[in-house]
Amino acid sequence: MGFTATELALGVFRVLETGDAGLAADVIGDDFANREAAVAPPACSIPGPAGVLASGAWMRAAFADLRFVVLGAAENDDQVWVRLRMRGRHTGPFVRYRDGDPDQVVPPTGREIDFEQIHVLDIRDGRVVRHEAVRDDIAMLGQLGVFPPTPAAGLSMIGWKLTGRAARAAATVAEQAAAAARL
Repeated sequence: MGFTATELALGVFRVLETGDAGLAADVIGDDFANREAAVAPPACSIPGPAGVLASGAWMRAAFADLRFVVLGAAENDDQVWVRLRMRGRHTGPFVRYRDGDPDQVVPPTGREIDFEQIHVLDIRDGRVVRHEAVRDDIAMLGQLGVFPPTPAAGLSMIGWKLTGRAARAAATVAEQAAAAARL
């Protein structure tokens, strides 16, 4: 049974939520490219299902109960636009990367996140082959107390960096993403 373009696109978000390798193989093309992988661990830049599985592992390592609540979707012959809310609880370190190296590590806050995103997914030959997003990352960082920084969040981030805990957390998160990509 084939998937509609919208079903393919929504399947990507189920893969991110669950790490379902079988679903990833069904909906994601071998040449899949994710523009948003620039701020993720290096394994998230791997083409195809492996990169999406790595991206999901990276996000689930930071946010328990990760879910993408779809608010709407529109499609044409080769593209789907999805408006959604990303939700979860920040229970693990959230590591942002720049040029493959850890750039920022936000220690777990226990806070809920709930913010809006718009995703554009290109479809070719019955698979999703490209992804880019417009996200309200400032809202997410505000919900975590990072922007503008609360004194507690700032002290926690500084403490993690000075003790080496941030570097260890970044290495662990990168390895979790790489392990998910090897499935």
